[in-house]
Amino acid sequence: QVQLVESGGGLVQAGGSLRLSCAASGRTFSSLAMGWFRQAPGKEREFVAAISRGGGTTTYTDSVKGRFTISRDNAKNTLYLQMSSLKPEDTAVYYCAARLLNNPGRDRNEYDYWGQGAQVTVSS
Repeated sequence: QVQLVESGGGLVQAGGSLRLSCAASGRTFSSLAMGWFRQAPGKEREFVAAISRGGGTTTYTDSVKGRFTISRDNAKNTLYLQMSSLKPEDTAVYYCAARLLNNPGRDRNEYDYWGQGAQVTVSS
């Protein structure tokens, strides 16, 4: 079993920055590929970014490329999402997720464990 706890959400003005963290426990963190997803009100949960076990491979959805950076610190069992140039359309609950497969996938159905979510609100 894996426990994931997000932190770092909040309210920020458009153009601002936030960093989300996801602390993992219960399994060797470096054995898990990790991802970030988000869900806005009335919408389906969508892929944001993912990273391989060792951090050498990352992938992003087009709408956040160049603005968001996913990273991980395996020594600290922590996943990060640095978000810059935030837009009102980035407003959502952000979830971190873990999967046992190594490749950083985009399909939420392929993730095995989920955090409880962190609210990010971007005001215009």
